[in-house]
Amino acid sequence: MTMRMDSLQWRPMTSADLPGVAELADRIHPSLPEDVAIFADRLRLYPQGCLVLADAEGGCLGYAVGHPWTKGPPPKLDTPLGALPQPADCFYIHDVAVAPEARGHGFAAGAVEQLLEQADAYRCAALVSVHATTPFWSRYGFAEAGGGLAPGALASYGGDARYMVRMAPR
Repeated sequence: MTMRMDSLQWRPMTSADLPGVAELADRIHPSLPEDVAIFADRLRLYPQGCLVLADAEGGCLGYAVGHPWTKGPPPKLDTPLGALPQPADCFYIHDVAVAPEARGHGFAAGAVEQLLEQADAYRCAALVSVHATTPFWSRYGFAEAGGGLAPGALASYGGDARYMVRMAPR
């Protein structure tokens, strides 16, 4: 059966989406596993930063997660936050992931744009680029900024991880 790309759209994530999000995360990032509880934690803490790319039947072909944070060390992977920092001065993009079968249609850009709209309320946006995605993130104004992080701050993200920051437009 052929997938209709025009039927896919980003929408707010719900708790019913969590199993599909976790399954897709395992498929896309097998070397960076995260328990479904991590996605549930982010959804509980900051639902407006959680999106899914869903087809007409509700299948999850992408997800995006972002939340307020602080500039500096990113959250460790597979670790619940429990609470958001107060005050937060940066918007952290935890992940933007699109299933391989849905790639090449600009869907990731749509999620990034929605997250960056939220990020504009903070002095910066930050993320950890994995799997050689720094060129993708650079198109959105992110630049490598890991020089000030403590050794090992990115260890849970794998050997190719790069901490990137985008200053908010003023």
